[in-house]
Amino acid sequence: MSARILVTGGAGYLGSILCEHLLAKGYTVTALDTLIYGQKSLFHLLSHPKMDFVFGDARDTELVTSLVAKADVIIPLAAVVGAPACARDPWLAESVNDGIRSVLKLSSPQQCIIYPTTNSGYGTKSGDVYCTEETPLEPISKYGVDKVQLEREVLDNQNAMTLRLATVFGLSPRLRMDLLVNHFTWMAVSDSTLVIFEKDFKRNYIHVRDVADCFIHCIENKNAMVGRPYNAGLDEANLSKEALALKIKQYVPNFYIHFAEVGSDPDKRNYIVSNQRLREAGFEARRSLDEGIVELIKGYRMMVRDPHRNV
Repeated sequence: MSARILVTGGAGYLGSILCEHLLAKGYTVTALDTLIYGQKSLFHLLSHPKMDFVFGDARDTELVTSLVAKADVIIPLAAVVGAPACARDPWLAESVNDGIRSVLKLSSPQQCIIYPTTNSGYGTKSGDVYCTEETPLEPISKYGVDKVQLEREVLDNQNAMTLRLATVFGLSPRLRMDLLVNHFTWMAVSDSTLVIFEKDFKRNYIHVRDVADCFIHCIENKNAMVGRPYNAGLDEANLSKEALALKIKQYVPNFYIHFAEVGSDPDKRNYIVSNQRLREAGFEARRSLDEGIVELIKGYRMMVRDPHRNV
């Protein structure tokens, strides 16, 4: 019998890709989601006999109790993601976080929990020093503070681990346009121009399908990996916002880039991240930024007819 995986937020940007990869590896998958964006991102998976979908809220204790009881591994993806979104609706962000706490309380020591957090917790750094899992966490925004606190609570469980995700990129059935690579590439394709602030600020990146593969690696190697946080990113993709924009320009030559201090990152992300611990655990991201940019450009060709723009 294949392991049973519960994915909350399973119809989201990451969840819809993760469910696809889990099914391809033979797992039995249940996805829980409120579908607040009206997404139909799992339609292509529902013919699979090992795929189930439950419409519901990860904050519904009665519902989550019944689903957790049937799972071998729990991957709580349901979250309000990103500092701007959390600042816009802090009550929603906090209540969804409480839903993750419910999962922790309801799970047994035999059930493995793999929780995705963010490397935004490293806060403002020099941009010259590699951040490892031992680097002190100094979150700036409420989003970062809450994620760091939840990570501590998750790791207090004896059968849990966390992935400190780099900035994710790539196409998904539930596409997110607010992620930096996705956004910069969209602006290059749609408007041919972009104004960038804090151009020298560096961060790390990882393809959404590498994240899905990383979760599967964690499931398959959970006995050796539980109890620790892992940075999950692409080592070769530690680069500044300016360098990212110029890389995109290689594929969209008419992309005009202007640098001006017209804003600031609420998380003050400016750091280089080491993914050595994850590599030593046997996993390494393999999809490059270049591959992701080309993939996005092809995907954006399907979005040229914007119903709100008469061009």
